Amino acid sequence: MSDTMYKRHDGSDIFMHWFNAVCWLLLLLTGIGLIQNPVIDPLGSGYPAVLRSLVGGGGNLLLLHEALGILWIIGFLVYLIINFKGARFFLAEVFAISPARDMLWMVKKMVLMTLGPKPLKMLGMDPVLPDQGYYNMGQKAFAQASVVGGVVIAVTGVVMFLSDRTFGAAATGMIGWAVTLHFITVGLVFAGLLVHIYMAAISPEERPGFKSMFTGVVPGEYAKHHHRLWFDKVQSDDQQVSE
Repeated sequence: MSDTMYKRHDGSDIFMHWFNAVCWLLLLLTGIGLIQNPVIDPLGSGYPAVLRSLVGGGGNLLLLHEALGILWIIGFLVYLIINFKGARFFLAEVFAISPARDMLWMVKKMVLMTLGPKPLKMLGMDPVLPDQGYYNMGQKAFAQASVVGGVVIAVTGVVMFLSDRTFGAAATGMIGWAVTLHFITVGLVFAGLLVHIYMAAISPEERPGFKSMFTGVVPGEYAKHHHRLWFDKVQSDDQQVSE
């Protein structure tokens, strides 16, 4: 069992994962560089000044940020065209919630990560996590926030991009809301991203899942332990094919 590897991700899915990660990093760095308000500047006033000097001024930095945003949006549109089936599978999986199983998994997981199994046992609860499917509830929660947040960020970004090119004074209110929603949504998704990075790349028990974003496959023992419902389905499908 431990030597058997199971396919987890297609090449296009792996590419889009890292394409999204790189775009997010560059958009975040250039976006923060556009902030010149000492009250809300997260990295201090020195960072925007240095970044602006590297690209030849604030105007060029804004153009770079906009170009990265357009590239990010186009990349996802191309992915939807090329691998619509994969995108549909992803959305169906992350938005499929079993309240009893998935919410219990989330509660138990948070308790185990922070306090250990003892509080659960004191309450008469089994510390073993409920079986999960292709994604566990933690992955689903971040994916849901990323999808919804990504749409909001893209739409508000386009509104801001067009604000000084197409819209007139009558659209001032809409543009103001777009700016506000853009900043708030980026902050919320980034907060979830930090948890995602820890769980996917740093947590030892999730290391095989992280490696699968390079190789596309996971060991059978990992699949059975962390994604039992998906593992059982794969086993069943393979058995039917062999018969």
